[in-house]
Parts: sequence; structure tokens; C-alpha cells
Amino acid sequence: MSTLLIINAKIVNDNSIVESDIYIRNGRIEKIAKNLSFMKVAHVMDLKGKHILPGMIDDNVHCREPGKTDKGNFCTESKAAVAGGVTTFFDMPDTLPTTTDFQALGDKITLAGEKSLANYSCFLGATNDNLEVIKALDPDQHCGVKVCLGDRRGGVLVDKPEILEQIFIHSPVLIAAHCEDMPTIIENEESYRQIYGDDVPFELHPKIRSEEACFKSSSMIVELAKAHDSRLHLLHLSTAKELELLSDQALHEKRITAEVCYPYLEFSDEDYVSETKPRQGALIKCNPAIKTVVDRAALFQGLMDDRLDNIATAHAPCDWIDKNGKYFEVTQGMPLVQYALPSLLEHYNDGIFSLEFIAQKTSHAPAELFNIRDRGYIREGYWADLVVIDIDKPFIAKHEDVLSKSAWTPFYGNEFRSSVYATIVNGNLVYINNTVRLDSAKGMQIEFDRQS
Repeated sequence: MSTLLIINAKIVNDNSIVESDIYIRNGRIEKIAKNLSFMKVAHVMDLKGKHILPGMIDDNVHCREPGKTDKGNFCTESKAAVAGGVTTFFDMPDTLPTTTDFQALGDKITLAGEKSLANYSCFLGATNDNLEVIKALDPDQHCGVKVCLGDRRGGVLVDKPEILEQIFIHSPVLIAAHCEDMPTIIENEESYRQIYGDDVPFELHPKIRSEEACFKSSSMIVELAKAHDSRLHLLHLSTAKELELLSDQALHEKRITAEVCYPYLEFSDEDYVSETKPRQGALIKCNPAIKTVVDRAALFQGLMDDRLDNIATAHAPCDWIDKNGKYFEVTQGMPLVQYALPSLLEHYNDGIFSLEFIAQKTSHAPAELFNIRDRGYIREGYWADLVVIDIDKPFIAKHEDVLSKSAWTPFYGNEFRSSVYATIVNGNLVYINNTVRLDSAKGMQIEFDRQS
């Protein structure tokens, strides 16, 4: 749509809530002011009683395309994303082929442009052999390079210390790191296999993918980043101990940032053996593992004191059948983007997070820490990436309502007290009142401002 007028909106932005109107033209916010209803526009949305936030920017998503489209693709996963209030996502490189060279990166970006309803960028995956590709990345066109230290199955593992150091010396873009120490994990796996064989209980997952494995890896990589003044972003932190590595400085002063993904705020080790959800152990198996109640409380505190800078999802769709089986057979990961904002709004309803805080941690902060151009805020001149929430509209999560190709959710049966009413991407209404508008224009590739 070329013009859109939003009236009577409670705008949540820049640490304030202000009732105003928003005039959108050609995808961008042209005017924010009261009493704009006199303007002649193609479409009008009256949001009386509803809040509007900048759309969530999710820097940790696995859409699975190309090569794993039996699990998900850019169309299905972006539908789930916009239904959950996510207007921009960054896709991870563990696809087939892995996104570790410019051909694969370009092909993936083309696929996203053809299919995704949300805006997108794609990480380049670091390997032991692609340092020259990393050096050639354009800082204004690419979100970053993904370094994986803790999953030998992803095809993008870096396990040579001399190569890792060269990446930190030479990368022209942000380095996003999955930090788990593989030797520690392998040792733990073998120890429990000797006791249980293949029938390792799922509640031992946080013992196998342990605090020690996480801290050993993250502390090493933080020291490496400090030694070379590299721009490092730690992905999906899961332990209280790792917070010791982080600063509570203002975001613009940090060279090392970190995120928490919302399932680590929703679940704990107690949920692996939930009596009300007997298979929850398999359903919430993810890497790094969801840890203890104490770790979860510390992650909340880390958000509140700004040691943790943003909230992402770690969305990783997989088939229901992939969650049936013994410990070593069950696939890690969960479909998560569709319940991103509704889950966070539960903490608003509990009086823990304010709406302004949610906007900060899901939109403002990722826009700042990735230096995203003209997004992440509701400002004149910025792209109109917006999500409308209805605080007073509850719903129950059901498998049959999941838009991800996985068609299940670990939140099955949960009653959420608030919901996403509508999502706007680049001025286009892509989702409203439980309906995805597949005729909408596709999302755009994200650009960055990183000129020093």
C-alpha cells in the first residue's frame, strides 16, 4: 500500500508511551502527530485501545532454507514470524549447503527476497577454511559472521585456535558466537552413556551441555575479543556465571554485547520432567541447554541491569517426529517466533517488564548493536516496521494454529493474556487479526550503517 494512516495509537517508543497518529507513505513513516485524520490516504487503521511498538528484530533464527525445507522455509517461517510480531530476522548459516561462501550467501539472500514476508539478513558461517571470505564481507550489507564453538553437526564449527584468532583479528563485521566447549560436552556425553546407554534421561541435558561447557567457551572468546578489540555478540546465553563476563555500560560504549533468547526465560530444568507435559524434556531440548531456576532468575536480572542487551528467539523448526526418540536421537531446537511477543507480554502482565522495556530489548537494542539503518524505532523517516498488540485479548496456544512448517509448539495449552493484533512490514499490512496476508509485498534485505 502506498499510504496508510494509523490513528488513535498508543505509541511505545524511546522509553515513552504517547497517543498519536502515524502517517506512512511509500513504506516509511512520514509524520507522527495528533489529529491527522483529515489526511486523504488509501487506508486507515483505527487502533483505539491498542498499543503499537516497533517490530521485533530477531537476530537468531533458523529458517532451514536451502536444503532443509522439510523442516521449514522462508515463506513458512516468516509467516510465523510476523504473527509473533517479528518484522526482521537474521538467518543462521547451518543450511545445506552451509552459508560459508559468497555463492551460498547470495543464493540464500535471493531465496529470502522471493519468499519472506519479513525483512531479513543472513549470517556468513565461519569455518576453519574461509578466512578470506570473511575478510571480504561488506560491513554495510552483511549482519555478521557466525562463529560456532559448540555444535559439531552444524557444518560451521571452528575448532582451530589459530584460525579463530585470525577471524577476530580480521573480521570487518560483528562476530556472533555460539559458545559451548565441545571437548567438555563430548566427555559428559560419554560419561552418561556409560551409565544409561542410549536411554539418557532428558533432564540430564543441562548436565551434558553444562554450565562449565558454556563458561569455558564464552570466557575464552571474550578474552580473545578484548585482546583484539573485536566486535563480539554472544548468542543465547543460558547461565548465571556467564553474566560475570559482561558489562553494564551503556550500549553505545560496548564492544562486547550479549543476548538472551526468550525460551531461557520461560523454561528451566524443572520443565524437563514436567508431570503435566510428560514429553516436555524432548520438546525443549536445545543448544545450549535450558539450565536451572537460578540461572533463569539471573538472566532476568541480567536483562534488567543491562548486562544482557537484547532478546531473541533461537527459532529452530523441526518435525514432531524429530522430537520422538531417545536422547541422542532427538533433534535440538524448537519453533518459537510465533509466540515471541505474546510470551514477553506475559512478563508485562506480571509487572516484571514494562512495554517500553520490551521495545528496548527487542527493537531498539538490536538496531543499535547491529547498526541497522533506519529501523528499530518509530521515528519520522524510518521504515514502518510496526507491531500492534492487544493487551486485553487472551488466546490459547494450539498445535493446529502454528504457522511454522513444524506445526507444533512447546507452549501447547498455554493461555497467553495478550496477543499480536497486526504486523506492518515496510508500510505493508502483512498480518491482522489472526490472518497472514500472503498477497503483501515481500520483505527487504536489511542495510547497515557501519562507517567509522
